[in-house]
Amino acid sequence: MTKYMKKILEIVQTSYAHLTAEQVFQELRKTYPTVAMATVYNNLSRLREEGQIRKVPVEGMPDRYDRTTRHDHLLCQRCGKLVDVDLEDLTDRLEQQTGVSLLGYDLKLVYLCEDCKTGGKTR
Repeated sequence: MTKYMKKILEIVQTSYAHLTAEQVFQELRKTYPTVAMATVYNNLSRLREEGQIRKVPVEGMPDRYDRTTRHDHLLCQRCGKLVDVDLEDLTDRLEQQTGVSLLGYDLKLVYLCEDCKTGGKTR
């Protein structure tokens, strides 16, 4: 594992902010000021392929990157705010209902955050 990959993995695993590739790049530049954006994209892709991080797609917004610890998300429909939520693991129930063995699932519950309910935020 390269020094860049190690640091990117550390950044994603210690953040609860669901960082975009651009945000990971900005964090990585604090340690490695000359790093290229392509390095970040390549390493994020490789880490995801290896199952060390997960990509959380949000419609109409840049993909976000997250740790692989089992959890789900609340997604604000208006501003795109993404928040971790720990729900019961539904794997067994979903496998019974679908009749297939699941490798995993990604549950995003869509809602309006308090700021958006009061009219304060937009994308």
